[in-house]
Amino acid sequence: MTVLEAIKLSGDFLAKKGVDSPRLQAELLLADVLKLPRMRLYLDFGRELTETETKSLRELVRRRGTREPLQHILGTTNFCGLELKVTSAVLVPRPETELLAEEGWIFLQQVERSQPRDEALGARPDRCCLRALDLGTGSGCLAIILAAKCPKAEVWAVDVSKEALEVARQNAEKHEVASRINFVEGDFLSAVPSGTEFDLIISNPPYIPSRELAGLQPEVRDFDPGRGLDGGVDGLEFYRLLAMQAALFLRLGGKVMFEFGDGQEHALQRMFEEQKWIVEAFRVVFPRRPRLMVVRKG
Repeated sequence: MTVLEAIKLSGDFLAKKGVDSPRLQAELLLADVLKLPRMRLYLDFGRELTETETKSLRELVRRRGTREPLQHILGTTNFCGLELKVTSAVLVPRPETELLAEEGWIFLQQVERSQPRDEALGARPDRCCLRALDLGTGSGCLAIILAAKCPKAEVWAVDVSKEALEVARQNAEKHEVASRINFVEGDFLSAVPSGTEFDLIISNPPYIPSRELAGLQPEVRDFDPGRGLDGGVDGLEFYRLLAMQAALFLRLGGKVMFEFGDGQEHALQRMFEEQKWIVEAFRVVFPRRPRLMVVRKG
C-alpha cells in the first residue's frame, strides 16, 4: 500500500465514523507513523509502506475512529507555538484559550513596564516580581506560556488533580520554566494561602451545565476529564467563587481573566457587577462570539 492509498483508505474510514476533516486527520496520523512533517507526505505519495508501518497506521486510525482525540493518540498538542504533552488527565487546549493566554501575557508585560526599576524609585518589597495565578491549570498551558512570555513572573498553577499537575510539571520542565511555577494541588481558590496576592488571576474553568454534558462531541464527552467540563447546574458554579473570593487575592490594579461558554456573558456580567467588579472587556472569538472576560475590582 502506498502513502496515497493509505491516506485515502484511512480518510474514508474516518469519514464513515463521523470524524471532522477526515483526510487531514489521516495525514497527521500517517505523518506520525512515518516520523515526517505532514507536508512531506505530498512528496512521497508513491512510497510503499512496510508491513510494520501499515499495522501501526491501522491501529492509530482505529483509535481515531472510536473518536479518541487526535491529540491523545499523538500524545501532544501545540499551544501558542509550544508543544505540550496531553493525556486523558487533562483537557486538550483549544484555540480560544490561546487568545486568553495572549490577553494574560500582554497585561503582565504592561504591569512590568509600569513598575519602578529599583528601590530608589520607590519599588515595594512585595513588588520584586510579577505574580500570576492559573486556576485549574490542567496541562499547564496557561501557566507555562505566561512564564515563557514573562521571564520575571512567578506563576502559581493550581489543580485538584494530582495526575494533571504531573502532566503540567512535565510540560514546564520541557520548556524550562518549572523553576518559576509553583504547582499546587487543591480545589480552586481554597488551595491558595490567605494573604497571597497576584497581579493576574487567569482561568479556563469548567463551564458546561451538567445536563449538557451528554450532548457534547464524543472526543470531549468520552475522553476529556469530566471535572474539567462540569460547571454545575447552570455552568456558572466556579464563576460564583471567582466573583465572591478572587478580590482577596489581587494586588492593587490586578485583573481577573477567564474563558466562558456560549451565551453566558450576560449572566456573568450581572454576577460580577453585583460583587462590585468592573467588567472591563469582553473578547470576541470566531465566529463573533464573546468567550473571554476581563474584570477588575471597583
